[in-house]
Amino acid sequence: MRRAAIKPLSTLGKSFMQRRTHGIMPAWPLTTLVVTAIYLGLAALKAATISNHENDMPLEKDGTGKRWVEMHFVTPGTAEQVWQAMATGAGNAAWFTRATIEERVGGALKFHFGPEISSAGEVTIWEPPHRFGYVEREWNEGAPPVATEIAIASRADRQCTVRMVHSLVSAKDTWDDQLENFERGWPAFFEVLRIYLANFAGMNAASFQAMTSVEGEHLAVWTGLVNKLDLSGANVGERRSITQPTQLSGIVERIQQDSKVRVITLRLDSPTPGVALIGTYGSTSNVTASVSVFFYGNEADATATANSREWQGWLRDNAGK
Repeated sequence: MRRAAIKPLSTLGKSFMQRRTHGIMPAWPLTTLVVTAIYLGLAALKAATISNHENDMPLEKDGTGKRWVEMHFVTPGTAEQVWQAMATGAGNAAWFTRATIEERVGGALKFHFGPEISSAGEVTIWEPPHRFGYVEREWNEGAPPVATEIAIASRADRQCTVRMVHSLVSAKDTWDDQLENFERGWPAFFEVLRIYLANFAGMNAASFQAMTSVEGEHLAVWTGLVNKLDLSGANVGERRSITQPTQLSGIVERIQQDSKVRVITLRLDSPTPGVALIGTYGSTSNVTASVSVFFYGNEADATATANSREWQGWLRDNAGK
């Protein structure tokens, strides 16, 4: 395996957006990432549990040139709790990434994925606690604007159904593949949202993301990464501890593997409560290794800052080797 050349900071943003549109990372256009995600494809979660069920729908088109994809999932929490997590800057830090959102129609929003890596948009719908929408106009070079709408519906069992729609208008099929790929990667972040709302809703949150690109066969990159982190052979329900570059311990909540995405989700209890996503994303020869960690509680900010420095360097020096 050979490490990809390190790109100057000035080019990282463009590289990031390209990885998003090829399904290597999710997109918040909510989902620029992930989804949204880190990031953010993953197939829909298929566990038939009330908090873990998702339906991904195929690309739809109409006679006006509008094209859209939509997803549905159920999560614990009241409508107000889900709204706070999905439509505010502080809430996004608990399950997706750091964000700043002006809470009004016409307000600016920006998702911060790392140094020189961000995605900006404008709020188009603000109807708390049920409808939130925004548009991203520069999500990919030459592409039409992408709109995102999130609808939150309360259920009788103190849970909510969330509907996400990503749409654009174009007379050509040029962007259909990218539009379909917006949902790839989101299930892992929806799982973080579920864990947060079920166990830590309202707690202070801080997060960091570390990522690096390597050239190599995807399975080999993944195998090498989990071996170094003592996660090889992990099973859902097991307790696992990562000892380098920093200590992270918790229970394996979810494992997702397919030809393009491999992710382990840990619900952390040390050094603070939190969630960690350890993943690799890619296709034939170019793979992105990524670590997204979310900390909750009074020590969240300091813990995220300290861990971020360690993980950025460690991942760069170890992934793909």
